[in-house]
Formats: sequence, C-alpha cells, structure tokens
Amino acid sequence: MDLLRRSPWRLLTLLGAFAITLAVYWPGLSGGFLFDDYPNIVDNKGVQPHDASFPSLVGAALASPASEFKRPLSSLSFAVNYLTTGIDPYWMKLTNLLIHLLNGWLVYLLSMALLRSDPSGRHPRTPLIAALIATGWMLLPINLTAVLYVVQRMESMANLFVLLGLLGYVTGRRRMLGYLTDHASGGTWRGLILCAASITIPTVLGILAKETAVMLPLYALLVEWTLFRFGRPIQAQHDASSPQRADLRMIGLFLLVLALPMVVGLAWLLPGVLRPETWAARDFTLGTRLLSEARIVVDYITWTLLPTPGALSFYHDDFQVSTGLLSPWSTLVCMAFLAALITLMLWLRRSRPLAALGIALFLGCQLLTGTILPLELIYEHRNYFASFGLLLAIVPLLAVPRDSLLPLPRYALLTGLILCWTVLTALTACAWGNPLRLAEDLAARAPQSPRAQYELGRTYIIYSHYDPASPFTRLAYVPLENAAALPNSSILPEQALIFMNARMGLPIKEAWWDSMIAKLRAHKPGVQDESSLGALTQCAREERCDLPKQHMTEAFLAALSHPHPSARLLATYGDYAWNVLDEHALGLQMLSDATTTAPGEPAYHITLARMLAAQGRYAEVEKQIAALQSLNTGGRLERDIASMRALVPTESGG
Repeated sequence: MDLLRRSPWRLLTLLGAFAITLAVYWPGLSGGFLFDDYPNIVDNKGVQPHDASFPSLVGAALASPASEFKRPLSSLSFAVNYLTTGIDPYWMKLTNLLIHLLNGWLVYLLSMALLRSDPSGRHPRTPLIAALIATGWMLLPINLTAVLYVVQRMESMANLFVLLGLLGYVTGRRRMLGYLTDHASGGTWRGLILCAASITIPTVLGILAKETAVMLPLYALLVEWTLFRFGRPIQAQHDASSPQRADLRMIGLFLLVLALPMVVGLAWLLPGVLRPETWAARDFTLGTRLLSEARIVVDYITWTLLPTPGALSFYHDDFQVSTGLLSPWSTLVCMAFLAALITLMLWLRRSRPLAALGIALFLGCQLLTGTILPLELIYEHRNYFASFGLLLAIVPLLAVPRDSLLPLPRYALLTGLILCWTVLTALTACAWGNPLRLAEDLAARAPQSPRAQYELGRTYIIYSHYDPASPFTRLAYVPLENAAALPNSSILPEQALIFMNARMGLPIKEAWWDSMIAKLRAHKPGVQDESSLGALTQCAREERCDLPKQHMTEAFLAALSHPHPSARLLATYGDYAWNVLDEHALGLQMLSDATTTAPGEPAYHITLARMLAAQGRYAEVEKQIAALQSLNTGGRLERDIASMRALVPTESGG
C-alpha cells in the first residue's frame, strides 16, 4: 500500500502495459510454425522425447541443429513444451509470450536502476519513465518475432539472463558506492562479488540458451563507462570536474571477464572467418558484409522507432548487398551517420550519460551479429536487446517534467510513437494468427523476396491437400515460379514445384529441373538447398514421388561439385544412393565421408552402422558403436546403441 500511495501511476502503468501486451499478442498465438521452426522443432525428433527420463532430456538438450553449442536450455524448453502439450504451436507461443512479459518486468527494474544511477540527476520521474520504457519495449513491432516466431525463444531466453545480469551488476555497483548501505565501505566487497557473479553466471546460463548472451560483459562495461566511471561517486558527487581515482578492482574484473575471453574468442574465430571457403555458400564476402551492415544497422534504428509494414517483412533476402562505398550510394551515407552517432554518444557522456548509454548499448549489440561472423545479413529478432538501448536513449528525453522546454510536444510525440507501435504490432499479430493470412501478408510486404513468395506458394500447397482440383493448387504456381526467377533465390521454389506435381501425378516441367541444377552448380549449396534435396530424397524413398533418377543424380553431383561439401549433403546423397538408386557402395562411401566431416553427429554413425549391418560387416558396425559410445553424454544414446548392438549377431547365433 505504501508503494501504491507513493507512486500509484507506476503500478497502474505496468499493469496496463502487461494487459495491453497480452491483448495485442493473443490473436497471434493461434498461428502455426514458420521457417526455421521446422528444422529446429517440428522435424527435430530430438526435442520430442518419449519420456522425461534423464537420458531423454540430455538428448533433447543436445538436439539443436542451429549451433555447434547446441543451445541446451532452449532445446530443453521445447522438449518440456512437447512433453506437456505435444507439438501444438499455441502453447509454445504462449510460453514465449510469458517469457517476453517477464523480460518486460526486468526491463522496468533495470531502467529504474539505471535512471537512479544517472550522475546528471535529470530524472525526477524515475518510476514513470521506467514504466514507459518497459511499455514501449514490450509493444515494439520489431520485437514481435522474438515472441510469435517459436524458435526465437532462444533469443528471448538468452536476453532474460542478460537483463538479470545487468540488473545484478548495477545493484552491485550501487552497493559498492554506498547507495544501498549506510557507508560505502560496508558494501564494497559484497558489491564487488555481486558484480562479478552477475556478469559471469548469467553469461554462462545465457549462452546455454543462445550465444548472444556472450555480450553481457560488454554491456556491463558500457554501463560502467557511462554511469559509474570505474569507481567515481555519482549522486553524492559535488565537484564533477575534480580528478577521481579509478577502482583498479573494476578494471581487473573487466580484463578477466571481457578482454581475456575476447582475445581467446577472436583467436579461435579469425582463422575460419578469413578462409574464403567460409563464405562460399553466401552471396557476400567478409568485405561486402561489413559494408552492408552499415546500412542494415541504420535500418534497424528506423525499423525500431519508425517502423512500417514494408520494412518489418520478416524475410529480408531481397536486400541489395553493398559492393562498394557508393554501390549503392547509401552505404557511404550510413557509414557517415554511424560515425556521427558515435561522436554524439561520446559528447553526451558528460551531459546526458543515460542517452549515451542507450546509444552505446544499441551499437554494442550489433558487434556480434553485424560484423565478421558469416551469418545471414538481416534478422529483426537481433534487436530484441538493442531496441532497449534506443528506448533508454529517447524515452527520458520525451517524458520530461512539465517545467521543461516544450513538454507538450514531447508528450505528444512519445504518446504517438507508443500508439503507432501498438497498432502495428496488433495488426501483425493478427496476421500471425492464421498461416494463410500470414503468408499472404508477408508476401505482400516483400514482393521481391524469394523466401516470402516461396512461403506463400508452400502454404497454398498445404491448403490444397495435394488435390489437383483444389483452387489452392492453381494459386501455388505463380508465387513459386516468381520466387524461382528472383535473383539469389535458393532451389526451394523449384523443389516445391517438383514435389507438388510429383505428389499429385501431374507433369513436371524440364525447366524446373534445369533451373535447380543450374543453381546448385553455380553456388555452393546452403541450408535451404540441402533441405530441398533432402525433401525430394525422402519423397522418392517413400515412393510418394516418381522422380527421374537422372535428374536427381545430376542435382546431387552439381551440389557436390563444390569444395568441402557438408556432412548433411553427403548423408542425403548417401540416403538416395542406398535406398533409391540401390547403389550400396556409393551410399556407404557417402555416409562414411559424412561421419568424417561431422564426427560429433550421432545420426550419421547410426545410419552408417545400419548400412554396414545390412552387408554383414559387423566388425565395422562395432567401430560405429564405439563412436556412439564416445558421444553418449548423460546416456542420451543408450537406446540407439542398444539397437545397433541388436544388429550384431552373437557368437552362438553365428
């Protein structure tokens, strides 16, 4: 009651924000899975355990195909969803929404702590400003994919630990400086321990959800640089110009938790990043990626604060890669803008440190996904934390006291922004609530995106139920053929056209095969290309598709013509050779190469063991069993090993 008497608007604003967020997102919960949800959840039997036994859960934790680090906490959360409610996307999306609301509460608490730590003391309405930051952040359209795109629970879970870590760090620093105790010396060491623990423990736990949590130490350093300044007293400071002694313990802490891991990480990453073959499957190089990201980061600012439906199109594979400073000309303009933004951040550090911190957090967040790593260029969910930085920079400037300069225009602008964010998020969430409506909406938002057009065609195929007389069958051809003809498209559209007509017993155009083979020959296959070949192989193996063996073989040979083929591609061709072509020697060779290329993937060892057993080569089966035993962390492969042993006859049985 005392809290309510002192700040009733804080509680009402927060409750209203949670209620509005629930109402806005609720229609989107009834939608289906999308894009990377399929390889990570729907088609990933590893996160669909039969029971909650320890080996099953260990297997689920290590089942993610999205990363070498496996992201076990995220995978476990998907497994828990499956064990309780099955593969129903509704409950998985509801879980995401609850995580988002929890993160909104943490954003509020962290904003409160940062506002109270601002050495400029410009925020007399701290609780209300913090509530407005949290409200705006929860309703930002750019954060929608971290909620309704099921697989991006990885992002929201990782940032749950990032927000917890930053909150703990700010609390520890305030304790060290005496704001939470009667005397600064009383809380110094306890505060230091809290700071160290708040950086290290949440970072480790967050990485188990997604690698983006590795940025937590950098965020803490930016907070230190802007607000606490390595031991300088803040609110009790009377003479800001007097020289202050830096706290060497804080410098040592960041050398240990940030500088040292960064050096080790770069030493591990750079050799691979600098190899040309690392970029062979991409439509950009290291240099063109860095040029392009300058434009993309500026786009992220616009998409966060002034979003439009056309900008937030989910699929961004129609982006024109920068090949030079003036190709396109906006590359140089955006680089100049970012340089000016960094200059502004440095200038604001003294007069408006919280605004400087917000800019620093936004830019710092882009250092992992927007620089040298060979990731795809653009994803909206990468701004889940970065968007908090932008709101931290602008909301306190707009939610000023009434005696400030031009308060009413500022209030009107802030109100208008939040209303626009809410409306756009609500409209987009409604589209996400129906797979067909979503596919049509995203295709309309991005008419030049191969993925968006492909997804529309694929959705029509699903709604056709493979009935040649269905009106959806006729609708599917136009977006799929448009997608196939767009620049930089994968073979997904051709695969969908071939798959659909084969399943329905309709004629397959030679042009579709020619286009697919030409694309596979021209560029090293990516994940989508490999998935396409896998889908055609499965359809042929299950005798649901009558596919010309000559064309399929040509497609595989074109894909394998590039150096260093992936283990997945090798295994897929081995599957086709063994089960469809009946060329067992070729199938064995491909699976053997797959186990050599990816020795840590159990599926390839299991498949190879079954092939060897079918040929009576039991001694070699034992070698694959030994390889599986070395991978049997927590007993997750016990069932597979037992089934492999059952293939080997006992001595008495001959």
